[in-house]
Amino acid sequence: MEEEKNSISNGKTEGSGRNKRKLGSIWEKYAVARLREAGLKIITLNFRCRLGEIDIVARDGDYLVFTEVKCRKSRAAGNPLEAVNAFKQRTIRKVAAFFLLRYGLKQDTPCRFDVYGIEADARGRVLREYWVRDAF
Repeated sequence: MEEEKNSISNGKTEGSGRNKRKLGSIWEKYAVARLREAGLKIITLNFRCRLGEIDIVARDGDYLVFTEVKCRKSRAAGNPLEAVNAFKQRTIRKVAAFFLLRYGLKQDTPCRFDVYGIEADARGRVLREYWVRDAF
């Protein structure tokens, strides 16, 4: 039973951009469930604008939390947290600023930037999870 809960089949997902997005969406839903379990209130998923995208926007007490989700199915691809490099961090900050503007929130709204990393095996079973609060 535990294996089923922590297993996400990847079917035939290699190669196609559409299938990679679909698999990414599955991992984002997995992260959403974990964040909800921790008490965060999910506001929106996949907030997009011309500047980029943020996977999860949530509320944690007074904080607006912008979360990037990364999954890796191979150690050769590196730690999923490493994928959120300085360029990606700048992009997320810009998109977050736009989110505040778009929804009429004050620029001094308390915000936090989290990263949720998942390491999975080829069958989609979760091997490790990392939730780094206030990652940058």
